[in-house]
Amino acid sequence: MATIPGNDPLIRAIPAAAGERVTARSQARQRLAFIIMLFPVLALVILVRLIDLAVVQGIPKSSGPTISAAPPRGDILDRNGVELARTFEAYAITVMPRRLTSDPEVLATRLATILPERTREEILADLTSGKSFRYLARRVLPGQARRINELGEPAIELAREAERLYPNYALAAQALGYTDDKGHGLIGVEKAFDADLADPVKRATPLMLSLDVRVQQAMSHELAALVADQNAKGAAGVVMDVNSGEVLAMVSLPDFNPNVPGKRADGTVYTTANDDGSRFNRVTLGGYELGSTFKAFTIATALETGVLTNLQKQYDATRPLEVAGFRIRDDHAKNRWLTVPEIFIYSSNIGTARMALEVGRERQREYLDKLGFLKPAEFELKEKTKPQFPPLSNWGQLATMTISYGHGLTVSPLHLANGYATLVNGGFYRPPTILKRDAAAVPAGTRVFSEKTSAEMRRLLRLVVTNGTGRKADVPGYRVGGKTGTAEKIEGGRYVRGQNVVNFAAVFPVDAPRYVVVAMIDDPRGSKATYGFRTAGMVVAPAIHRIIERIAPPLGVLPDYNRDVNLAGLLPGGADVKE
Repeated sequence: MATIPGNDPLIRAIPAAAGERVTARSQARQRLAFIIMLFPVLALVILVRLIDLAVVQGIPKSSGPTISAAPPRGDILDRNGVELARTFEAYAITVMPRRLTSDPEVLATRLATILPERTREEILADLTSGKSFRYLARRVLPGQARRINELGEPAIELAREAERLYPNYALAAQALGYTDDKGHGLIGVEKAFDADLADPVKRATPLMLSLDVRVQQAMSHELAALVADQNAKGAAGVVMDVNSGEVLAMVSLPDFNPNVPGKRADGTVYTTANDDGSRFNRVTLGGYELGSTFKAFTIATALETGVLTNLQKQYDATRPLEVAGFRIRDDHAKNRWLTVPEIFIYSSNIGTARMALEVGRERQREYLDKLGFLKPAEFELKEKTKPQFPPLSNWGQLATMTISYGHGLTVSPLHLANGYATLVNGGFYRPPTILKRDAAAVPAGTRVFSEKTSAEMRRLLRLVVTNGTGRKADVPGYRVGGKTGTAEKIEGGRYVRGQNVVNFAAVFPVDAPRYVVVAMIDDPRGSKATYGFRTAGMVVAPAIHRIIERIAPPLGVLPDYNRDVNLAGLLPGGADVKE
């Protein structure tokens, strides 16, 4: 009998085997796809676990307050790349005293060896306080944190914190400023550039300042020594590049440590009663009558406006001036007619006042305004004083005369430094800056004085140092020029009898100006070194000498003992004055 093909067992097995192979391949592809999909899931799980270990588990549990770690923040450098401020990773050490498992006495002893800034007694008081949460320390370095962790006490926890560090401690403290616990700048550069320093993109590039730590340290050291010698209330100092407006040093004394801004220099916590004013920036925020240093601007204005056609013009200084019941007199009275150079080196108030009357109120105000003296300084820091001067309705003859020699108008030492830069750099006003400026980025400036006027003023400034009250500021080879200034101190809108603000504005080398150096001392008391004198020529001029002597070499200014300013014809017979 014939076999029916469809009933052949072999034939029926062929399609069955083919179907199994298709099914097997399909299952294999599914398994492979599942395995491929599993890899990113596993990677995600691992990543989450790493984040948990690295971050989440480092934060204290809900039993204590959450630590607010400051966000990353950009570094701040000086003009040569020296670190002034940076953010580093530190730790906060917390304890839950109620959950302590170790003997507090033993634990306090061990912790005190790791945390030298705290005594054993202070730590023991925290451990036995019975509180639910206490800080044992903040800003702890990783090495210390590791040693504390190795103690194995479960009630002690470590939390990462981003901390702001100022490696130079009090150096340029008011200029740099400091940040709060949340990483926001409170004063100084930290406040002025807070947005840039916190910006995720901009903070990657350090903020480079115009400050030079070598210059800053030299001026700070000399002024601190002077304050101590004079038992003075404080000091301020500025070094400025006359051609770029860059501030290379900004010193305000007393100062503070921005790493612990809530404490005074002696370690005590600031209160309203004991605030020593160390966080006050005298350079930018302080407003002072700066006395005879302003006579330079009066003479320059007279030259520029044609009131003076030559420096040999004479003014009557035979006797004091009586104006509206006010007496204007000279400290170094000559009781005769004086030429302009004599008025300057003898610092004659009488001669300067008579000159100002010829200039007149309107032109006086115009040039003071051009020099920036009638408004807050055009400067990046937020801490700036608003100059005080009479309203136009009260700016009469007497005000014109007294303002001509630096009384009746308050400005900051930064104002004065920038004014002298304008005076000697060829007559161009440029806003000062605390940022480093490339040569190509220096503003062209606004002309205030002609080159001729500027050149004449450089000669007069040199004459004060060679023949006048500023001789103790001279440094051989550096051709220093400058002017002394002394004025009564103002507190609460009133003059304080017996208390003076003395200052000196210097330029070097004055024949080819590069730097202005301004130093001010608040209420010097006299000393053996100054023979009891409290005048600028005796107190500040010697400090200017030492400062220039120290800062000139690192700034690349070389002495030249065969070169000086031509002073011929300024004084008849080599007139001289001693203070």
